[in-house]
Amino acid sequence: MAKADRLARLDERRIELEEEYRTALIDALRVTAAGRWGLFDHNKDKAARAAAAPVIEQLAEIGETIDDIRDQFGMPPFELQQEFLASRGPVSPSAVGEPKQAQAWLDRLGASDPAKG
Repeated sequence: MAKADRLARLDERRIELEEEYRTALIDALRVTAAGRWGLFDHNKDKAARAAAAPVIEQLAEIGETIDDIRDQFGMPPFELQQEFLASRGPVSPSAVGEPKQAQAWLDRLGASDPAKG
């Protein structure tokens, strides 16, 4: 019974962390949609990269913890984190800018309106 209780608590923690990740990502996306570049690291601007670094580090830390827990349950990696990581990095010159990309993410996550949070 102790193992079942421990696993239940661990799964509850995973759910809490996934919500924390989603909330932190939405907050960062809102800042980016408002015009602040760096979250997606599309250009190699050092100042934008440095400004976004704390958020990126926070998301990475939470995401790694989630993936560790998911691994213990035999679950696939956290999909939201995988999608976000895949969206970062250099893009073609014709790609949309980070603010528009962030707004598209917010729309997809159903978080376009701050009241929806």
